[in-house]
Formats: sequence, structure tokens, C-alpha cells
Amino acid sequence: MADLRGLSKDRLEEMAEAGAEIVECYRLLDKGGGNVVGDLLRGHGEFYEWDHYPPGDVYDSDTHCQYYYHAHPVELRGGEHGHFHTFLLPKGMPEGVAPAPLADYAPPDGDNDALSHLIAISMDKYGKPTRLFTTNRWVTGEVWYAADDVIRMLDRFHMDLAYPSLAVNIWVTAMLRLFRPEIEVLLKARDVRVAEWQAKKTNENAYEDRDLEITSIAEISVDAQIRRVDAALRGA
Repeated sequence: MADLRGLSKDRLEEMAEAGAEIVECYRLLDKGGGNVVGDLLRGHGEFYEWDHYPPGDVYDSDTHCQYYYHAHPVELRGGEHGHFHTFLLPKGMPEGVAPAPLADYAPPDGDNDALSHLIAISMDKYGKPTRLFTTNRWVTGEVWYAADDVIRMLDRFHMDLAYPSLAVNIWVTAMLRLFRPEIEVLLKARDVRVAEWQAKKTNENAYEDRDLEITSIAEISVDAQIRRVDAALRGA
């Protein structure tokens, strides 16, 4: 887990607020006998591997944030039910951010198409998050941005709409706030991992190498993170 001791009081308070929002989402969903994943999938029929849920993804046209949920085949899941992929599109990015100058970079056709993957959130069969992870470029078809630029994007992720579930949108947004320090560590580790892979396989394009899928990963616990934030705030 990331060290919280060096964080500002403002950052810790923001994380504490995010933790409270997640707990409130769980409370409301529990009252109806549901959970985050169940609420997202509700009304979409049978759950199929690889399909995006909800169909067409979730996109906030004001903040230009996007996410979807899907699952791999059982033999590839590693015990998870499925996972969320979160993104930010160019029109929502901070000023001065630009795609990494990779040798194979080709600008997309649309002015809002060069999206960046932020973080993926693994979910268990009970609809609770268990891991955060980053992926190689080919996995989501993203445009590659350096870790420091993606970190700048994190504060811009805010799903401010009711579709497909207000509770799920609040939850996804709050997860990126509560685990912001861990996500920063994972993004930096992602860049190191790809660079090391490229150094070993000089004849391959590391960003498109199907042998490199998960670039960094960390186990998480919402309850434990909330306790850590509370302890750090008391110290602050």
C-alpha cells in the first residue's frame, strides 16, 4: 500500500470523503439486496464474457469520462467476477497533456478519440473490489500517455450522471479518489514494466506484445484504506 504520511491534509480529507461516499453507496445498495456489479448489470439480460456493460459504455459528455465493466472467460479471471475499465478522453484532460511520443504513434481521426486508460478495478462475486491494475496499450486500444500525465488526469475523473446507476457512478468516482496514492504508484510501475519489457525484447513493440497484458497490480480493501486514511488524518 502507498505511504499516506506525506500527503497533505486536504488530500487526506478528500480521500476520507470518498471513503464515506463508498460506504453510503454500499448502504443504499444493501437495502435493496444488491451490490455495485448487480446494479450495473440490472436490466441487461444474460451476462456474456467480453461484452461491455452497460452496452455502449458509460460516457459523461460534460466531464468526458468513460467506463465499462466486463469479464474474461472463467479460466482467465484469476478468481474475479469481472472488472471496470476507466478512461478519460482528450476534451476532459488537463491543459498541456499530450500523448507519449512513441515511434508508432498515429493521431486518431477524431479530436476526442485519443483516450487514456486510467485504472482497472477487479470485482469479486459479491460485488466488492479486490484489486487495482493497469494494462498494456493493446488491451484497451488506448493512446499511451506517460504516467505523470495520467496522474494529472485522475482529478478530472467524475461521473456526473444517473445512467446506468447513480450509486455506481458515485462509487466509481470515489474509488479513484480513495485509492489515488495507490493508483499513482501503479501508473509509475506500469511505465517501468513496459520499459523493462522493451529492453529485453528489442525486436518487439512492447506496447502491442500480447505476452504483456497486466503491467502492475495491487490488492486493495476499502475498509482497510478508510482506517489508514483516518489514522493519517489523526496524525496530521
